[in-house]
Order: sequence, then C-alpha cells, then structure tokens
Amino acid sequence: MGPETGAPILSLDSVVAGYGPMTILHGTTFAIERAKITTVIGPNGAGKSTVFKTVFGLLKVRSGKIAFDGADITNLAPRELLAAGISYVPQGRNIFPELSVLHNLELGGIAAPPAIDIPARIEAALDRFPVLRGKAKAQASTLSGGQQKLLEIARSMLLDPKLLLIDEPSIGLSPLMVRETFDILLGLRDRGTTILLIEQNARSALQISDRGLVLEQGQTRMYDEASKLLVDPRVGELFLGGTSQHGSTGGNA
Repeated sequence: MGPETGAPILSLDSVVAGYGPMTILHGTTFAIERAKITTVIGPNGAGKSTVFKTVFGLLKVRSGKIAFDGADITNLAPRELLAAGISYVPQGRNIFPELSVLHNLELGGIAAPPAIDIPARIEAALDRFPVLRGKAKAQASTLSGGQQKLLEIARSMLLDPKLLLIDEPSIGLSPLMVRETFDILLGLRDRGTTILLIEQNARSALQISDRGLVLEQGQTRMYDEASKLLVDPRVGELFLGGTSQHGSTGGNA
C-alpha cells in the first residue's frame, strides 16, 4: 500500500547538514504538502539551497531523517532519488550547450527504467514546450536564457517526478519569460506534481504558491499559507523588501 493521499510527500526531521566543517542546517524540520507549490524564503545563508542539495543526496545528512512518499530516503544517491520520483533543477544554467535540444532531453532519460518509453516522453515534453520543438535540432547554446531554463524544466520532467525541486528559476530572465516559467510551474502543479521552489523574487513566487516556508539560520521559522505570509508584517519587513505589495526580493539562497 502507498502513502495516504493527505500525508506529506516530503518531510525533514531534525536534519543536520552542511559543507565540510561548516554546519548550515541545524536540525531543520518541516513537512511539505502533496501537489502544492511551496516557496522557501529566507536571508542569504539561511540554508535554502542546502536543503535542496541535502534532499537530493548531494550533501550528506549528518543526523536526522528525510522521508519521501512514505519511505526513508536519508542519504540515498541522486540516481536512486530520481528513480524514486524526485527531480532537481539547480540554480544557474545546467544544460549541455554543444549538444542539440533533443540530445539534452534524451540525457534526462538516462536514469529511466527500461519500462519507460523515453521517446514518447520526449514527444510529450515537446508538445508541452512548443518553443523547444521548433528548435529541437539546434544547439542548446543558441537558445535564449529563458528557453534554456524551459529546456532544463522539460528535461527534469521526463521521468514524471512526483516532486520537483527548482532553485532560482527566474535568474536572468525577462519579465515575460518569468511569467511563462511560473505559468508552467502552475500547470505542473495542477497535474499533480509537488513543487518546492527557491526564488530571488520571493514576493512573486509566493503569489503563485500555495504554501510558504521561512528558513533562518538553517531552521524553520514559519510554515503557512502563502497568502498569509505575503501580508504578515514580519515576513514583509525581513524577507520581502518591506511591507508594501510592490517589494521585490527576499534574498538569494
């Protein structure tokens, strides 16, 4: 039997992790709701990106536990986590610029079990991202910054993940491409994908999110409906550039 529908899809219980001798996550604890967009906000150095790298097995859990979809995934390798249903789009550009768009997509299916029809999944991805279909044979380096980010998202969805971790998707994008990227994330959520998001424009991200998670010094300070965090004066003053509705940033991860 699988996990209950209402059970959290991802939970961290007193997780301690960091880089070398430096500890960044000091007993981080939270649980993420299924089929929701949750934006993680906090000041620089709060541990936002560290949480993602730890969940995805790029950093070791020193103590504590991570559970996903009812199973203990603490310190599993990234390949195992991909197979379990977690995809990760890190900050910055993470494509193979000298390869074609199509070859970049094919690389997203390397970890797929034999039963998955990757060519069919690629066709579905190109249907979902028509701008990529028109450039399928072009070198990925010829894409605009926004199109490259769409390629990363499309590649991450090839294994039909249950959970998508996406770190700073709007960096370097025009306002129009930011809106398009956010619309794509909303569409993925509506099809049942859980999305955990870090975004430099925390206010804009919370506006498309269901929930918000505030991290500070590697610990969870708040976890609530995004709409409530948007109007909370403490959150506005500390992380959203002031309490007005037109503030800009919440600090990079």
